[in-house]
Amino acid sequence: QVQLVESGGGLVQPGGSLRLFCAASGSIFSIGVMGWYRQAPGKQRELVASITGAGTTNYADFVKGRFTIARDNAKNTVYLQMNSLKPEDTAVYLCDAIVRSAVSTTWRHYWGQGTQVTVSS
Repeated sequence: QVQLVESGGGLVQPGGSLRLFCAASGSIFSIGVMGWYRQAPGKQRELVASITGAGTTNYADFVKGRFTIARDNAKNTVYLQMNSLKPEDTAVYLCDAIVRSAVSTTWRHYWGQGTQVTVSS
């Protein structure tokens, strides 16, 4: 089994910063794309940013210039640095990853449990 565990969420004032962490653990052979999604109450889940194993990144327009995604392949970890936060960034942020386990040749999509980010004065 593979688990993704996020941390780093919390309450921050508008204009502030937070750094989210997501660590993958378990029976892992290889990890493909890793990413961050968010879901606000009453809204659909939306992609925030993603990064390939080679480091190619993709960002949603609403976070370009404010958020940065990075990963450490040796630690099976992905990060999301969030700057210039706005109230509309308030949501549960979820990590995802495409993983090939050590006991299977199949690639599967895994999700973390999410971490709450609240931007409010």
